[in-house]
Amino acid sequence: MQTVTNRLVFQHRDFLSAFLILVLYCFVISSCSRSARNEENYFHYNETTGISSLDPAFAKNQSNIWAVHQLFNTLVETDEQLHIVPSLAKSWDISADRLQINFHLRTDVFFHNNDVFANSKGRKLVAGDVVYSFQRLMDKNTASPGAWIFNKRADAEKGFKAIDDSTFQLNLLKPFVQILGVLSNVYCSVVPKEAVEKYGNDFRRNPVGSGPFQFKVWEEGQALILTKNKNYFERDEKNEPLPYINGIKVSFLDSKATEFLEFRQKRLDFINDIDASFKDEILTRKGELRKEWEGKIVLNKHAYLNIEYLGILVDENNLLVKNSPLKLKAIRQAINYGFDKRKLMLYLRNSIGTPAESGFVPMGLPSFDTAIVKGYSYNPQKAKALLKEAGFNETNPPPAIKLLTIPIYADLASYIARELQDVGLTVQVEAIQKSLLLTQTAKNQALFFRASWIADYPDAENYFSVFYSKNPSPPNYTRYNNPAFDALYEQSNKEPNDSLRYKLYQQMDKMIINDAPVVPVWYDMVIHLVQPDVQNFKPNALNWLELRRVKLQ
Repeated sequence: MQTVTNRLVFQHRDFLSAFLILVLYCFVISSCSRSARNEENYFHYNETTGISSLDPAFAKNQSNIWAVHQLFNTLVETDEQLHIVPSLAKSWDISADRLQINFHLRTDVFFHNNDVFANSKGRKLVAGDVVYSFQRLMDKNTASPGAWIFNKRADAEKGFKAIDDSTFQLNLLKPFVQILGVLSNVYCSVVPKEAVEKYGNDFRRNPVGSGPFQFKVWEEGQALILTKNKNYFERDEKNEPLPYINGIKVSFLDSKATEFLEFRQKRLDFINDIDASFKDEILTRKGELRKEWEGKIVLNKHAYLNIEYLGILVDENNLLVKNSPLKLKAIRQAINYGFDKRKLMLYLRNSIGTPAESGFVPMGLPSFDTAIVKGYSYNPQKAKALLKEAGFNETNPPPAIKLLTIPIYADLASYIARELQDVGLTVQVEAIQKSLLLTQTAKNQALFFRASWIADYPDAENYFSVFYSKNPSPPNYTRYNNPAFDALYEQSNKEPNDSLRYKLYQQMDKMIINDAPVVPVWYDMVIHLVQPDVQNFKPNALNWLELRRVKLQ
C-alpha cells in the first residue's frame, strides 16, 4: 500500500511539474497578440545567459542584478544622473570625522507577504534587518562574492548597529567618502532573517524582499514571473502608487537570434544589446536605425560605465614580464598609438561606444574630462618612433607578443593585431574560454589580455582600485605598483569635496595613461531596442533594469 501511494504521489508531482512548465511557457512566450499582452500589463524580457540566483548576496552579474533589483531595496540608490538619493533611508547624518553615518529609515516599508511571517503577512522592515543583511554579506559561511563591499571598511560586529527600529548606524574603520555609492549596490539589499533561515541555501529561489515586485514562480531555464507588490511604499509625483505595471515575465531563450525573432513578433518589450549577427541589419555604420526600422522600434543609447581594454602585466618580478618586450613602457605606449580605434568602432562595432582616447575612467562619470586627461589616438609614426626608442627597428624587430581573448572578441583582437603589424609589432591572437582567461588573469599568468571593467557603483574610485598596489588580483590584474599613485588614491578616499576629489582622480588617470599598464579601446554604451508602446523606459549608465515607472500603452 505504501509503495502504491508513493507511486501515485510521484506521478501527481510529475504531472504538476510538467503542467507548470507548460503554463509558464504559454504565459511568458506565447501571447496571441500584442493587445492581449498589453491587457495583462506585464513587461516581458529575455535572459539569454539565464539567472543563477535571486538572492542579493549572489547578484554578481547583470542577469542576477536585474531580477534582484526588482525584488529588493537598498538604503540608498542612484537616480538617472547617478546621484545618490534616498530609498529605505529617507535621510542620513555623517559625523565630522566621516567614520560614522546614522541612517534614518522609512517607517512605511514592509516585506512581501510570505509564509515565513505571522498570518503570511509581510512585517515592517526595521534597522535590525539592515544589521542582519550586512553581517550576512560579510559572513564567510555565506560565501558571497559581494563580501568585498565591507572588507577593510567595517567590522562585522562593531560596524553595524540598530540604534532603534528606524535608525541604523554604520561605523567605518577609516574614512571612505564613496561609501554611499557602494551602499547603492544590490549586494547591500535588505533581507528578512526569517526567510533566510527558513529557506537556507534555497533562499536563492524563494526570495523575500521589500521591492516593487514580488516573487511568484521560477521554473529555472524556462520562465520567471514577478508580480506587482501592492504594498510598495513609493509613489509618483501625483501620489499614484508605483509600480504601474502588474508584473514582469522573463524567458530564458539562449539564442540571441531567437530572442530577436520574439522581439520582432512583439512578444518581448525590449532586448538588451544587439548581436553581431544582425546588427548590420538594424544599424548603420554610424549607429543609427536604418530607415526600414524607423517607427517600428525605438533605439535607446546611453553611456555605460564600462571600459573595454587590453591589460598588460607589469610586475617585473614575474618571469613572463622579464622575458617580454612589454616590460618596456615605450612598447606599451606604442601599442596604444598603433591602431585606429575610430575605424574599429565604425566598422566592427557600428559606432556602439566611443573610442577610448582619454583615460581609464569611462564616459558617464563626472570626473571624465577629455580636455584634462588626454589619452592615445591613432599615430603610427609615433608608434614607430617609440619602437626605435626601445631599441627595435625593421632589421631588429621586437619578439612576437601573444594576446589572449575570448571567442566573441577574436575579430576585434585580430583587427588590432593587423594594425600593429603595420607599425612593426607582431601580435599573435589566441582565443580561449572565458573561464580560463579569468583564471589566468587572476593568477597573473596572462601577460597581454583583453578585459573590461564595469562599475559596481557610480564613482571613479571603482576604476582606480584596479591599479592600487595593495589590492590583490583581482582587481589589480596588471599588478601595477606606483607609490605616487597609491598616495593619491588614499588621499582621494578621504576627500569629501567632490571637485577636489575629481582633480585627484584626473591626476591618477594621467599616471595610468603615461605608464600604460592598459590599452583603453572603447568606452561602452548601453543599447536597447524597445517596442514603441513602452513608455518611461529609460536607460542609465549602470545599465540596471528600472521598471517602477514603466507603462505599457
